[in-house]
Amino acid sequence: MRYEYKHYRRRNLPHIHSPDAILFVTFRLAGSVPQRVLREWKAEKVWLEKEIEKVEKEASQSARAEVINHKERLLDFHRHWFRKFEDILHQAATGPTWLKDEQVAKIVVDSLRHRHGKVYRLDAYCIMSNHVHVVFKPFLNEISLHEKLGAARLLYESDEPPLEAIMHSLKSYTAQEANKLLKRKGAFWEAESYDHEVRNETEYHRIVEYVLNNPVKAGLVEDRREWRWSWKCEGTTGCQPVERQS
Repeated sequence: MRYEYKHYRRRNLPHIHSPDAILFVTFRLAGSVPQRVLREWKAEKVWLEKEIEKVEKEASQSARAEVINHKERLLDFHRHWFRKFEDILHQAATGPTWLKDEQVAKIVVDSLRHRHGKVYRLDAYCIMSNHVHVVFKPFLNEISLHEKLGAARLLYESDEPPLEAIMHSLKSYTAQEANKLLKRKGAFWEAESYDHEVRNETEYHRIVEYVLNNPVKAGLVEDRREWRWSWKCEGTTGCQPVERQS
């Protein structure tokens, strides 16, 4: 199966990670962050991205330092808002906490594990009351880019599902099953997810430790080993490669 992404304008280019990247992804229940906070986040993000796009468009060789500085600002922006969202999620004072239900949590765990060896190598996860942290390495190893004849657009293609396709499949299935269990309708997950490409082995271990320590940080347990809904692969230097299952 070929995965295609069509985009007409430069500012709408898809969010595509490097082939062979290890990803840290956080997704949360719908309504778990107040709308006021989300509006503030979106407004700041749009302004900053427009500023970066403007600088890149006008940049000459002598202005490369300014472009790099603006991109660092964008990275700092994402870190700042991730910490803010995380604090709100740990308080669990807004929105639903459906993942406290063990049957719902198991749906998510089973879905994460089901995709291990099929579309990604699963490294770690933690299911909290209103959000999920997961570290995985998609089997995506190549992305082709070309202009489609007769159309003013770029076409991105890949044989393996990239992050966008993986998350759509995972969130759609778990939302459907959880809603059936809870006898409800409507949005289950928030549309946006936080994702970060792991840069090196040191950061990899720091992120995995962060994921596993989430229940401790939230004050739910004193020892992370007490938390039933977290897991990490074994190995001293990260997970060993997993052959894709046919």
